[in-house]
Amino acid sequence: MTAQIQTEHFTQALLMLLDETFDNVQGIYLDKGTSLFETLADITAAEASIPVGGKCATLAAQVKHIAFYLDVLEHNVRTGQFEKVDWDKIWRETTAVSLQEWQSIQTELRESYNRIKQLINDTTEWPSEFEIGGAIAMVAHTAYHLGEIRQALCVLK
Repeated sequence: MTAQIQTEHFTQALLMLLDETFDNVQGIYLDKGTSLFETLADITAAEASIPVGGKCATLAAQVKHIAFYLDVLEHNVRTGQFEKVDWDKIWRETTAVSLQEWQSIQTELRESYNRIKQLINDTTEWPSEFEIGGAIAMVAHTAYHLGEIRQALCVLK
């Protein structure tokens, strides 16, 4: 007999990790005040326009990339179509941003995150390791970029 994780338990754990990562630190793996949206709230458009490490993408590109990743993931899951995308486009095109552009990027991220939460709530089963792995990778991917952003801020501020 094999033990199985109930769908509702996995879904709730996934939503809890996403909430920690994006909005409300509960002490699962982040320190208070270090969620993604809390971190972004203190970044100016000028700071968001600075390349990380001098040669890398800007903070704005990091944030735009997270939103793009979530959008691609949602599209793939909802349509079942896994089309080739240009992952490098954002890194090439997102450079210096105005205050309005920076606010728009953050709004885009919030909307992408809300759609992902809805997608998770709409998911009635996690049928294989592929789907579960993809969900876990989403948290890990976002946490990686959060770390990149926070590390860059240590240098900037």
